[in-house]
Amino acid sequence: MSATVILDTNALMAPVERDLRLFEELERLVGPSVRPLVPAPVADELRRLAAGGGRAATAAGVGRSLLERCEVVPTDAAYADDAVVELARAHGGYVVTEDRALRARLPSQAVHVIGIRGSDRLEVRD
Repeated sequence: MSATVILDTNALMAPVERDLRLFEELERLVGPSVRPLVPAPVADELRRLAAGGGRAATAAGVGRSLLERCEVVPTDAAYADDAVVELARAHGGYVVTEDRALRARLPSQAVHVIGIRGSDRLEVRD
């Protein structure tokens, strides 16, 4: 059985911003059968950020390349955080995010929140 993991924008940018080996860390935490889901608005946000300049654009560009390893899921919500909450309610599992406001909105019974510990490790935070 696979573990559903919903990825927020900052999770997909973490490999550059935090030197995080995202998929290796997810496998360490939840097992080898990770099913990474990305809401379509998160993919759109990465595209917009990648079109900019500087380190954030580089991180977003890497995040876009990581989408190849994920299932991008259409949502009714147009805003990335709303879309993450929508998928969390629909699929449960885990959400990877460093966004405090988003974590506060996640349905506590349906999902486990994963965040970054230190600079390059993930941990379940609930």
